[in-house]
Amino acid sequence: MTSATSPFAPVEAELSALSENLKKLIGARHPVLYAAAEHLFATRGKGLRPALVLLVARATMPGHDITVRHRQLAEITEMIHTASLVHDDVIDTADVRRGVDTVNHLFDNRVAVLAGDYLFGKAAWYLASLDDLEVVKLLSKVIMDLPEGEIRQSLTRFDAGLSIDDYLEKSFYKTASLMSGSAKAAAVLSGVEPELAEHLYEFGRHFGIAFQIVDDILDFTGSEEILGKPVGSDLSQGNLTAPVLFALRSQPQLEPLIERQFAQPDDLQQALAWIQDSDGLEQSRELAAKHVHLAMEHLSSLPPSVSRQALIDLTEQALSRTY
Repeated sequence: MTSATSPFAPVEAELSALSENLKKLIGARHPVLYAAAEHLFATRGKGLRPALVLLVARATMPGHDITVRHRQLAEITEMIHTASLVHDDVIDTADVRRGVDTVNHLFDNRVAVLAGDYLFGKAAWYLASLDDLEVVKLLSKVIMDLPEGEIRQSLTRFDAGLSIDDYLEKSFYKTASLMSGSAKAAAVLSGVEPELAEHLYEFGRHFGIAFQIVDDILDFTGSEEILGKPVGSDLSQGNLTAPVLFALRSQPQLEPLIERQFAQPDDLQQALAWIQDSDGLEQSRELAAKHVHLAMEHLSSLPPSVSRQALIDLTEQALSRTY
């Protein structure tokens, strides 16, 4: 059991080597590009997404060690995730992420875009070396889904008519696609039956959606010091998430403030107050809990093991995290 310790415990050794391995893999010839990559991976710490890959690997191969290809898949997953964050920071003109200077702030937007492109390209090249067509297709789809999510978010800024279903679909593209695709890819590399691989895809999908919903709740309830951004930052940029969409049902007076893009001095603070007074945050927590429950149901298809329990613990903790 890992309940009393970190859910990452079964794969701690593999994760501790991840950052150094990634810096070696980048090997960019241009010193500025390498410096950007080195900064990213030196400050990333433990990665949730590679941890999911490695835990699925252990859970689908009880009694066997994690293979080299599983380790490579974990590294590819983190490269894809990091590349998407670099591009997101450029789009959002963010200077800090989780208390750490962004690449576009340390260098400039041009270097940040090129660093993100390079990481995506390197991940694709490294992915091909796994020599598994199904895995290549799964992760290639993820690389397409990430900008799809950003495009959908950009096209629906300040759109008070956005539905919860549209929000969940966007959340899949932005967050859950990588978790579902990489979880299934890890199972495929383990040689499991297609039915179990599909269960792990669905686990990653529901886990990822729950994770994103909690992230969006924290935009209203989290600490600015911990999150590294002001409360309501997403809302101020017109990104309407579950708490806002639910709040609009009982607080229709929010809509004109959103439509005028919080142009008046007190608009944003008034909107935040109305959201706090609504049941939007509670409904969002209920929605996240629903997806956590669905994720757990798919984990029940795995044989009992320490790694399966770690995945269960990690899924449960998604609801109570504060950053």
